[in-house]
Formats: sequence, C-alpha cells, structure tokens
Amino acid sequence: MNKCGLRNDIPQIYEVSRVEKEGKDLFTVFLKGQFLCKPGQFVMVWLPRVDEKPMAVSYLGKDEFGFTFHTLGTFTQECSKVKKGDKIGIRGPYGNWFSQEKNSVIVGGGVGLSSVSTLIDGMKATVIHGARDKDHLLYTKRFKDMIICTDDGSAGTKGFVTLALEEVLEKKRTKKVYCCGPEIMMKKVLELCNKYHVDCEASLERYMKCGFGVCGACMIDDKVVCKEGPIFSSKELNTMKEFGEYARIKTGRKVTLQEYSAWRG
Repeated sequence: MNKCGLRNDIPQIYEVSRVEKEGKDLFTVFLKGQFLCKPGQFVMVWLPRVDEKPMAVSYLGKDEFGFTFHTLGTFTQECSKVKKGDKIGIRGPYGNWFSQEKNSVIVGGGVGLSSVSTLIDGMKATVIHGARDKDHLLYTKRFKDMIICTDDGSAGTKGFVTLALEEVLEKKRTKKVYCCGPEIMMKKVLELCNKYHVDCEASLERYMKCGFGVCGACMIDDKVVCKEGPIFSSKELNTMKEFGEYARIKTGRKVTLQEYSAWRG
C-alpha cells in the first residue's frame, strides 16, 4: 500500500492478482493491495527486463487496483502476458486529478475510458463511450447506462461521441464535461463546450519518460503534462496552440498529431 496516498518515486513491487480481457486487444491487470490515488491520476508501470510506461489507474478497490491498456507495442504486448502471481513495479501516483461537479457529462473515446473510469465510479453523471466497433468497447457490464457510439454502428448509435455529446448539451443543463480519448476527439469536445458555454476538463496523453517533470519529454506548449496535467481545463486548453495539432516523439522532435499517433502505433 502507498501510505496515505503519498507518492513513491521508487517502484514498489505488487503481485498480480488477475488479468481480465476487456475487449479485443484490451486487458486489465489487477494488482493485490490497496492503492490511494484520485480520479485521473496515473502511475508508472515497470515490467522488469522490459520497460516502464505510464498507465491510468482504472480500478480502485479495497484489496486490489488495476490498469487497463490496448495492446499496441512491445510493452503492452508483454503486459498482456503477465499471470497471477507475477510481480510488477509501480511508482506514483502522479499528476493532478479531475474535479467532481454535479450535472456533468463524462466522455471516453476508446481506451481513454480507462482514464475516467474511477471518476465514473465516484459520481453520478451522463457517460458517453465511443469505439471503432462493438469488440473494442470497454466496461459495458461495469457501466450499464452508458450512451454508446461506434464508428461502424455495430453497437449503440453509429457515429462519433461528439454527436451524442451535442444532443446531451442541447437537452440537459450541464455544468462540466470531462473527457479522455484521441486528441482529435477531445479537440472537438472542447469546441462543443465552447459553443454551449460549458466548462471542460480533458486528460491529455504525451510520451513520458520520468513521470514527475524532470525530463521535459511530455511538453505541450509550455506545460509539462506529467506534472501540470494530465488534466487541463478548458481555459488552459483554449490557449494551447499545440492541442489537437502537435506532439513530440521520443527524440523530442515536434511532429503533427497524425505522425505522433502513427509512431505510437
């Protein structure tokens, strides 16, 4: 257990209690023990002899916690192979966290739903979840009242989450929108929030090395995502020239968001 929720900058070793398949190429690794963090914070996950990567804490229980991922590169492929009893290093928690306002909407695109999942656990809100198809949906049994959108129409409504979000904003008095997912999606969510004069908080993803603001790899404009984020308000997002446009790859070179997405896999 991380005592009183204090941050550990040296990996603490936890035992894998179970691994659950959440969807096509989507898995959650559960670890034994209590872990204290707030909705939206992340941890650095260390697989011995493999690598270390940031992961959102997607489950928080009394006796276990978990992180959810989409198998894309070598690290996540190796994560999907861990078994009950294996040991994994965890350091953190890092970053800031979501506020929790009443009369809110929570939007999760793809595996981005994992970053808002503990927020959903802790508050009543309208939840919108989008994925490419029914096989890539997350947590459909966990969150049974979600508004579901799929690109191909194989589940829920055919179309993007922004269409469902606009319908909600038109009909329901909304104080805040929380979101995580592809950055192009979040840019559209921000534009809708601006249109309807609703505050927004978005969880951003950037390439991270350290997790606590030393290396500067995860910069967006003049902000350090791992330390000043990953949650940013609409006031901050509206001033970010790189939001929805640019990111940095491992070398530090700034590339278009499309190039960055292709590089990340």
